[in-house]
Order: sequence, then structure tokens, then C-alpha cells
Amino acid sequence: MHASSAPPASGTRAASYYLGCPIWATDRWKGALFTARAPRKEWLRQYSQVFNTVEGNSTFYGLPSRETTQRWLEDSADGFRFALKFPRVISHERRLIGAESETREFLDVLSLLGAAERLGPSFLQLPPDFARGEWPALERFLRRLPREFPYAVEVRHRDYFDQGENEQRLDALLQELKMDRVLLDSRALFSAPPSDETEARAQKRKPRSPHRLTVTGKRPLVRFIGRNNVDEVTPWLRDWAPVVAKWMEEGLTPYFFAHAPDDTFAPALARSFHTELMRHTPNLGTLPAWPGETELWQTQKQQRLF
Repeated sequence: MHASSAPPASGTRAASYYLGCPIWATDRWKGALFTARAPRKEWLRQYSQVFNTVEGNSTFYGLPSRETTQRWLEDSADGFRFALKFPRVISHERRLIGAESETREFLDVLSLLGAAERLGPSFLQLPPDFARGEWPALERFLRRLPREFPYAVEVRHRDYFDQGENEQRLDALLQELKMDRVLLDSRALFSAPPSDETEARAQKRKPRSPHRLTVTGKRPLVRFIGRNNVDEVTPWLRDWAPVVAKWMEEGLTPYFFAHAPDDTFAPALARSFHTELMRHTPNLGTLPAWPGETELWQTQKQQRLF
């Protein structure tokens, strides 16, 4: 994130796909994505000027109040989409059994976002030890979800990557229910030993799920786990770009979330992916300028004038 002597590009966001980061609330983006003194209440507004979606990982730990959800709606730009994670009490503690009241509460939040046209696919992340023996609970839970909302499912146990009966059964159910399979790609993260503490922690926490390109619904959802040095992950971004471009050509609406071990670098990683995608989709247009970079350029211009 170096100072620029020219104004950043000010393209328009493409509505044909959604690009974002795992969070929006961090002061580490001040002076880059955010303006240097942006107060917390401005972060979502500035984030949504550039990116058109975000992972709502905070809902894994607790649901927002109605007032907080309403504030999200007011602060986010038109066309923005929240992709919320199912609460852990549903997926990890109850393991999809006996969580009817918690699920209703989560669906109430989705209803507010959906009514305002701010709802992306909500994703159900299953525990690493959620194996084929718990398949009946998964099938029953998914079939009971109301169909008016978009969903995606992230499996982590190797049973669902067996390229056989278990994986085929999962994909067939998701296809029947018009739900998407979360495609988590951590190849770049594990491509080399960690270069710092954040990468070391990420390699301990993140799964090494087998690479998949499976499409079961209309909104393929990619969770790309990279490294802190964007240049190191370029080969994998180039690998994904033609795939996402092809999905767009087929009339699908992909979601691509860029993760870095240190969240500081997630926006740069996301922008780098968009640049690669532009090579395969000429009419895509550049991303809008980052508010922080625009502010810096304007400051430098004023300093040169005086």
C-alpha cells in the first residue's frame, strides 16, 4: 500500500459478481481502504463504496440486534450483499439438532436484509468432525430451511471429499435444493512455510480441504485463503480468474471472498483478483478507488500546489 503520485482508478463495481473480504470493521485499513481518520461508524460505508459484499463472520458468535441490522442497511451502498455465517450454536453446539429457536432468530435477521435487498448467500460451516454418520441431521436441517433465502454449505470432513457416494450425495442434495457448495481454497496458504506469526496461526487453524470447482446452485461461493504477500498468491488468483469468468458467462452470480492471514492485506488481495478477472472479462471495469488512497492523493496534490 504505497503512496501514489496519480489519482487511483475510479471504475465501477460489476453487478455480475460479488467481491469482498471476511470483515469490514478493522482500523488497520485506515489510510488505505479507509480514510486516515475514518471513525468506526464510517467503515462500512467506505468499505461498501469499493466492495459489494462481505462475509458476516460475526454472526457465528452472536446475532446482531434489530437496531444494528438496521444500521447495516443504512450504512451500506445500494446493491451491497451480506453473506452471513450461521451461528455456531446451530452448527457446532447443537450440530443441527434441536436448534429450531436459534434458527428462527437467524432467519429473522435474514428477513430484514432480504426485504432491503441486501442479502447474499448465508453459509452453513460444518465442524471439521461432522462426518457421514451425521448426514441425516444435515439433510433434515437443509430441507427444512425456507426456500426464499439463498444458502451455501461448507463441509470440512474428508468423507465429503471422497469423490464417491458421500460427496455425490451431498452435491445432489444441494443441487436439488438449489443451494451452493462453499469452495474453500487454502492451497496458497499452505504452499510454503509461514513467513510470520499470522501465517503460522492460519496454517494451524485453516483446513487443507481438497480443491473443488463444484457448482450446485446459481451463486458459486469461493473462500480463497491466501498469504500476506499478494505477489506470492498470484498463481492461484490466475487459476481462479478464468473459472469465475466462465461462471459469469454462463449466467451464474459468483461470490469471491479474499482472506489473508493478516486482515490488513485482504483488500489488496481482493483487488488483485479483480485485476486478474478483468483479463478474462474485458467489460468488467476497474474497482472504485479506495477512499484512503483518494484522500492521500488529494493531500499530495495540495502539498505540491503550495
